[in-house]
Amino acid sequence: MTQAICDAAPPATGAQPGERDFHVRFFDSLLKHHLIFNTSWEDPALDRVALQLGPGDRLVAITGAGCNVLDYLLAGAGEVHAVDMNPCQSALLELKVAALRCLSYEDFFELFGRGRSAFAREMYHDSLRSGLGEFSRRWWDRHLDFFDGRAWHQSFYYRGTAGFGAKIVLGLVRGFRPVWGAVEALLEARTIDEQREVYESRLRDRLWSPWMRWFLSQPATLSLVGVPKGQHEEMLARYPSGAADYIRDCFETVVTRLPFQDNYFWRVYARGHYTPECCPEYLKRENFNLLKAAVGRLRIHTRSLTEYLRASPPGFTRFVLLDHMDWMRGKHRAALAEEWSEILGKAAPRARVIYRSAGRTTPWLDPLTVRHRGRAERLGGLLERHSEWADSLHARDRVHTYGSFHIVDLPA
Repeated sequence: MTQAICDAAPPATGAQPGERDFHVRFFDSLLKHHLIFNTSWEDPALDRVALQLGPGDRLVAITGAGCNVLDYLLAGAGEVHAVDMNPCQSALLELKVAALRCLSYEDFFELFGRGRSAFAREMYHDSLRSGLGEFSRRWWDRHLDFFDGRAWHQSFYYRGTAGFGAKIVLGLVRGFRPVWGAVEALLEARTIDEQREVYESRLRDRLWSPWMRWFLSQPATLSLVGVPKGQHEEMLARYPSGAADYIRDCFETVVTRLPFQDNYFWRVYARGHYTPECCPEYLKRENFNLLKAAVGRLRIHTRSLTEYLRASPPGFTRFVLLDHMDWMRGKHRAALAEEWSEILGKAAPRARVIYRSAGRTTPWLDPLTVRHRGRAERLGGLLERHSEWADSLHARDRVHTYGSFHIVDLPA
């Protein structure tokens, strides 16, 4: 059956107007009611270099899965404020914080490293539940089976909508034995030359079948893995034939130009778990006690970034916007301008902002009209860009699913 799927001619990949409208409605529904990201899909090694964090820094970041938020604490930020509109993402970070405070390292790694535990319910009811907010308690009461490792899902890293999408792709790949054998060889490769040889000789021509390309280009698939309509349009601007070609280009860069042995981003979806040697910094044994002592400097907020900043005192020195401006660049430009007005109003002098985009550039950002010190100004005239530095870091990005990485400083 899988062979037939790989060889059959797929439907057309170009998104039609009705499909684009469906993409918006479907993604909005996911954002309000579901956990989307079970792990952070941005390389914090770049962020550490760009942010140069110290104890005097007050940092605001989009929460996502919370992995990188915890990394900023390890990197030395004095305060970290995690903000997300999706309460399910906040619930995940709250669970990680409760686990850090209450569990041993071994139990903590079992939950968030292996992604499953036979004792997950006991840990939750005995130690974790009392440390959660009201929404998080109700949410995890219903979803603790994410960690039981049973049935088709097998791991927390195949839960949430992104994990579900990854599990479907993995099932398609596993079902075709020559392809999965090549994936196993890629996971075992020790050098970039070995990776490249495996990919080019055994995987490339088999993996990107017509049906795989069709599946990866569908708006519903992209919504599952956290790609909204605006970001899909950024992809199509560079790859009119479909998002699958964008994804293929990203994956080929990762496996033919960068070391894959420490690439925990891609490997966790292939294996369903991390290993102690290949995992985010927050999961490493040597960082456990440091992070346990640091979580008191973390605050978690479920609201929009604009709402949060409007209600906050000024003096933030670092902002991590992830890729969410791609989501707003179309019909929500007025809201994006309002967000930047709040960023400028609550930033300390010479504060730094980092963000990512599916596009190679963000031409829709600089023309925004924002409020700054009581006047309307063009945003681009207020930003000091470190483009060469950002590009050099982006070239080392182990995820490589973004088209660009940006570092900008705000006015003095």
